[in-house]
This record gives sequence, structure tokens and C-alpha cells, in this order.
Amino acid sequence: MLNDKNHGVVEGWKFLSPTSKFVSIVDDEHDIAGLFGDALQKVSGFSIFTFTDPTIALEHFKMNRSFYALVISDLRMPVINGIQLLKTVKDLNPRVRTVLMTAFDIEDKLFQGYSKKEIINGLAQKPIQLSDLLAQVSTQLHDFELQKQQSLIEIKWASRIITSF
Repeated sequence: MLNDKNHGVVEGWKFLSPTSKFVSIVDDEHDIAGLFGDALQKVSGFSIFTFTDPTIALEHFKMNRSFYALVISDLRMPVINGIQLLKTVKDLNPRVRTVLMTAFDIEDKLFQGYSKKEIINGLAQKPIQLSDLLAQVSTQLHDFELQKQQSLIEIKWASRIITSF
């Protein structure tokens, strides 16, 4: 694991296959980002990136948006809060799954509004057990794959309709 405190990013690099998808964890607390990143290394088929600076996380996402499957973000961070980050992520790639983490109570109406608009796909209340985090990630990645399969089915149906004319 590379620890670059000058740039506020801890990235877990490993061999990336052409089918590898990215998962990122964004939390301004270095220890939490590292712990969660280490725990998620168990998820096969995905490259895990952890960031302590949300602006750098967003830049990485912009450069790699088509590879991303999931972004997990803390709510309270400097410069960009978690909701702003996840909204921007969804604007750039609506298929990406998102989870908001927080140690604070979140206003139900606010969360429900963003959840209904599918800006936030899941909520993780801190402190979170690593087993609960892994379960949340597993659920989101499963939903990502289902959504991807549904899109492929829709494309096949659309191409059949077009070619039948």
C-alpha cells in the first residue's frame, strides 16, 4: 500500500485486469480509510482505492469513471462533503453504486430524497463492523452487476427492434 500524506491519498494498487472494476473509499481519517481498504482487499475482481482527500478521489474518479463500480464516502470531510462528492460521482456515471458513511444522525428526509433519486444507494452508520461493511459492499456490487446485466438485455432488445424494421 502506498501512503502519500502530501497528496492525502492512500491507494491500493494491484495488477489490473481488463475486466477489473474499481471500488474507492473516501474518508478524511487516514486510519479509517486504511482499515476499510485493507478489509475490502478480500473482495476479488475489484481494485480497491482509498483516499483521504475528497478532491483527489474525485479527480481519480473523473479519469477512471468507466472502471468504477462503487464509491463509499464519509459524510463530513473538508472542501467537499460526502453528499456533494456522491452527487458529482452520479452525475459523471449514474451506474456507479454509492454508499454514504457517517457517525452522525442524518436527516431522514434528506437521505430519503437522495436515496429516492438514487444518488445514495446505501448508508453505513459508524462505528461500523467490518463484517457489516463487507456485507454492504457485497450487496452494492451485486446490485451493480444486476444493473449491468439489465442494461445489456435492454441493448439487445433495442438492437433486435431496430434490425426488425
